[in-house]
Amino acid sequence: MVMAQSLFMSLKTNGECEIDVLAPAWSLPILSRMPEVRRGIVMPLEHGQLGLATRWHLGKTLAGEGYDQSIVLPGSLKSSLIPFFARIPQRTGFRGEMRYKLINDMRPLDRSLLPMTVQRFVALGQTRGSALTSLSVPMPRLHADSANQAALRERFKLDPARPPIVFMPGAEYGPSKQWPPTHYAKLAHLLTARGFQVWVLGSKNDQAAARPIANGNPTVMDFTGQTSLGDAVDLIALARAAVCNDSGLMHVAAALDVPLVALFGSSSPEHTPPLARRAVIETLRLSCAPCFERQCPHGHTRCLTGIAPEKALAALEPFIDVTLPSSLS
Repeated sequence: MVMAQSLFMSLKTNGECEIDVLAPAWSLPILSRMPEVRRGIVMPLEHGQLGLATRWHLGKTLAGEGYDQSIVLPGSLKSSLIPFFARIPQRTGFRGEMRYKLINDMRPLDRSLLPMTVQRFVALGQTRGSALTSLSVPMPRLHADSANQAALRERFKLDPARPPIVFMPGAEYGPSKQWPPTHYAKLAHLLTARGFQVWVLGSKNDQAAARPIANGNPTVMDFTGQTSLGDAVDLIALARAAVCNDSGLMHVAAALDVPLVALFGSSSPEHTPPLARRAVIETLRLSCAPCFERQCPHGHTRCLTGIAPEKALAALEPFIDVTLPSSLS
């Protein structure tokens, strides 16, 4: 969803338009922080559900909105049904599953020309036949909610004296994308000893990874499972810097222009890098990587365990070189 903002920004640059986005309910807080988006429309089905009748009814509802074009980012047949039922005249998408006629503006995908996901999104917003060799990809830029930030400061009694570094140790895809919690814990110790505080963000699914990071360290605050996605966006925006796996929250931090260190193991920074000026990618580029597997096929995950906490700290140094109060340094 964050990478899709580059498409929305490109569309606004190309001419006058209004942009509505059909998306899962959980992602609406992200869309609300994109000034290019007029409104988010809740997709009432879970990932993988066909729900043909539900798609037909939603399409009929949207038919009265007078849309000129739909841009379908996923390559699945299911994703092309609602624009077809809504009778949107131009339905643009890459060649994917058998969805001829459902997508009537079918584009070929040259993966060598467009290796990055964000490039593919932006390419779909270009006029058919446009040269893509010099494609301009704007960097996503989310806007934080200052009122919610003030409420979060009060709710969690955040210490204003210690600059926060935010950790995002989760990765929904699987453990082959997760830097070890013990490494995060060591890095947290190194940072808090220098006067920083550490905030650990993520969903309830990330609580097991967060527990050893916060264990016994009073200047580590574990927010996993306690915040909404919108809260997480606004907390990240308050941070001095971020350390994260290749994950959705990595892209959020990049879009908030928060300096970050991104840890890549089984995935490829050539495919989904953080789109930010101040980002350092740590990857060992082992011969077996990227494998894109959820579990390490060799059972060792050396592509991540081999990245030492001290190396991550060294990558952070240019972003956190600040003079702290004498009582904290």
